Amino acid sequence: MLTLHGIPNCDTVKKARTWLAAAGIEARFHDFRKDGVPEALDDWVTALGWEVLLNRAGTSFRALPEAERTGLDAGRALALMRTAPAMIKRPVLCGTSGGGRPVLQVSFKPENWAAALAD
Repeated sequence: MLTLHGIPNCDTVKKARTWLAAAGIEARFHDFRKDGVPEALDDWVTALGWEVLLNRAGTSFRALPEAERTGLDAGRALALMRTAPAMIKRPVLCGTSGGGRPVLQVSFKPENWAAALAD
């Protein structure tokens, strides 16, 4: 089973949901704001690195004082993402493909998702 993590009003999340539906791929939706930040965030950071998951382009991150944006490490980045889920780059697709392979994709790139979900 796959889970799509994100924020429902995010344009990229909307595109990913539309793409999954058009491809006939079922995925449960996990809303970071309503459902909270999943415990799996630690695993995602271990697998991909906090640099991949921290959304530095978003308004939440850019609104931080300069002192909080500089000198980041995994611990500080995790704390920021847990405190403000909008700082997690989205969407995050995780779970198992129909063929049983583990899937972990951050951000939406149709060609990457198609390759990760191909059985």
